[in-house]
Amino acid sequence: MKQHDEIILTITDISEDGKSLGRHDGCVVFVKGGVPNDVVKARIIFAKKKFAEAEILELITPSPFRVDARCSYFGTCGGCAWQNLNYEQQLFFKQKRVEDAFKHIGGFSDLKFSPIIKSENGYYYRNKMEFSFAKEQWLNAEEFEKEELSQTSSHQPQTFLGLHVANNWKKVLDIKECFLQSETSNRIVNFVRKFAQENSHPAYSPETQTGFFRNLVIREGKNTNEIMVNIVSFEDNPTIMEKLSRELVKQIPQVTTIVNAVNTQIAQVARGESEKVYFGKGFITDTIGKFRFKISANSFFQTNTQQAGKLYSVAKQLAALEPNDIVYDLYCGTGTIALYLSDSCSQIFGIDVVESAIIDARENAELNKVENAFFISRDLQQKNISWRSELPLPNVIIVDPPRNGLHSKVVEEIVSIAPKKIIYVSCNPATQARDCKMLSSVGYTIVKLQPVDMFPQSTHVENVCLLSR
Repeated sequence: MKQHDEIILTITDISEDGKSLGRHDGCVVFVKGGVPNDVVKARIIFAKKKFAEAEILELITPSPFRVDARCSYFGTCGGCAWQNLNYEQQLFFKQKRVEDAFKHIGGFSDLKFSPIIKSENGYYYRNKMEFSFAKEQWLNAEEFEKEELSQTSSHQPQTFLGLHVANNWKKVLDIKECFLQSETSNRIVNFVRKFAQENSHPAYSPETQTGFFRNLVIREGKNTNEIMVNIVSFEDNPTIMEKLSRELVKQIPQVTTIVNAVNTQIAQVARGESEKVYFGKGFITDTIGKFRFKISANSFFQTNTQQAGKLYSVAKQLAALEPNDIVYDLYCGTGTIALYLSDSCSQIFGIDVVESAIIDARENAELNKVENAFFISRDLQQKNISWRSELPLPNVIIVDPPRNGLHSKVVEEIVSIAPKKIIYVSCNPATQARDCKMLSSVGYTIVKLQPVDMFPQSTHVENVCLLSR
């Protein structure tokens, strides 16, 4: 099998990164956009001895699991890789991804996995979306053919607002409607784009280091109906922001606060070195269970509020805390898990390296009148400095690390503390399985595994693991 060969392929599985795959002549063939049980005609675009990549030329026999994608940008925008796969099958493959990770990476056998907890809302579930401005628009072949004449004949600067396609940070899909956040969010996107275009305010250009608009970040309190609009700009321009704020609030009164973050750096990140509030309090609040949380422009907050409640309930149930228990919450962020568990233990200590997150966590503790939760800024990975020397020893440790999992230094500290129970919350089953393998080698046993679907239409899955000794 070589490049440009055309083959008939039956899709049998989905890889960890969301690509569908099948086998041809003993070789694994990855294709984008397929659904398990599809029969397709595909062209090889890259070939090695044991695997190849291909593109679908023709859908010969559609899978019974295939559904029509709701979004017109599906297939170009990478945000919803599984919109063409029915939801029950999405859950099946997410569950399979967790089970495969613990079997093949962790080396575990005979583990019992609880059925994945599904999301009640397949769409409009996100409480945060980041959109990017650009001077160039990503066009598919048909759009390019239609727009080629007008694009080449016009010398007026263009301003587009939407989402980047994979591996292209120069152009954006000029999105008019996204089904992930809310209808109000779509109205905000379209209003801000129109404002920038009608007032000739250009998008930021990384090449020339000029332009005003960089990002639009929309945050929503799903349980409070509060909405933050954060304009990330390259420069501080009160004239633009004051006019935008007046007109936006008039047009969309659901907006409760408007913030301008100024980012003068080259890095394309949706945050700035400074912030100015142009309307409202400069933050929103939302609730998970009985707890209320303050969410500023850069605060970390689980993106699916409804599912976050289910995730934290699982962690709380598995921890089975007793009134005298002392708990550590490592990688605590803004303290959401720690506060959620605070009413079931004697003391809980949240630790994180990000100082701003710790400040938010302390404010959230004060907001909820929680007096037994304490938050400390420490680098868990720093050698020769024990972040636990000043704290009482815990019975339970909760970890919720980033995608790359637990640092070896953190594993060493956990092992030396030897808590009775570890609750491991993860957004990456592969690194979670790897870390659980290390912990099992020093006497911990996996008691329960509970996957949770936080992101319908995507390949991502969360998993909660209880280990005990």
